[in-house]
Amino acid sequence: MLQTIPLHNDFGVELPGIDLKEATHDFLYPELRAAFEEHSLLLIRGQDWSDEDILRFGRLFGPIENRTDGPDFVSAVSNVRPDGSVLLPDALRLKDLQANMLWHTDSTFLPVPSLANIITARVVPTSGGTTELVSTRAGLARLPQHLRDALAGAFEHRLTHSRRKIDPDLAQADHITKWTGQTWRGIWTNPVNGQDAAYIASHACGIAGMDAGPAQDLIDEIIDALTPEDAIYAHQWQVGDVLIWDERATLHRAMPWPYEQPRTLASICVSASAADGLDTLRPSA
Repeated sequence: MLQTIPLHNDFGVELPGIDLKEATHDFLYPELRAAFEEHSLLLIRGQDWSDEDILRFGRLFGPIENRTDGPDFVSAVSNVRPDGSVLLPDALRLKDLQANMLWHTDSTFLPVPSLANIITARVVPTSGGTTELVSTRAGLARLPQHLRDALAGAFEHRLTHSRRKIDPDLAQADHITKWTGQTWRGIWTNPVNGQDAAYIASHACGIAGMDAGPAQDLIDEIIDALTPEDAIYAHQWQVGDVLIWDERATLHRAMPWPYEQPRTLASICVSASAADGLDTLRPSA
């Protein structure tokens, strides 16, 4: 039985005293997966992971999300350039990172959305750079009825939409425009425990049957209602921290830091499958 230390009243636990390198399908992972389903957010400190360690562990959860035609890889969420210098303040790559400071769930604009984000800290700044998360399971239960009813609708998600909020030039970049968008129901039901969670993101740009303006107003109202200050768990990174969060049941955002200082997180997403309730998310389901 894993020891658990609560992170927030709504969700999340720290799991002390474990080495994720030891996890296999038959050892440790079953307990981790049960905790993931129940708590939506797991924190494991003191891990020393290579990229291959991250990929091997991620494959226990499912297929690694890969937006290229090449082999699986670990994304560097970083303001550090290949030559070791930091990005300039007006660099589009830095603005892409700053777009992550909008409340979002990863990959809602992809044909197959994410089940989980697995992320570890390698370089942290002296201040700032926290990652904030809320439970959209707990948040859904607190929503007024008219917003719960709205989430039963079909929501369109486009990456260009969230990036345009930061910079119009960023929204025109090739790696942004290649994704044409997807439509999902606004509630994801966990097939393991039957719990519903709001499924929405900064990428959400429309609701079926509604004009664009009122739809965006409603999307903004829902996100605001899900993210009050007392619902937020703010994680201050330490090198070696690993966070694993359920993309079906959380919203998250990055927070700024002194951009002249390097910050590097290593991240993968794991794609959802029918076993994770994906079919129930489709508007036709």
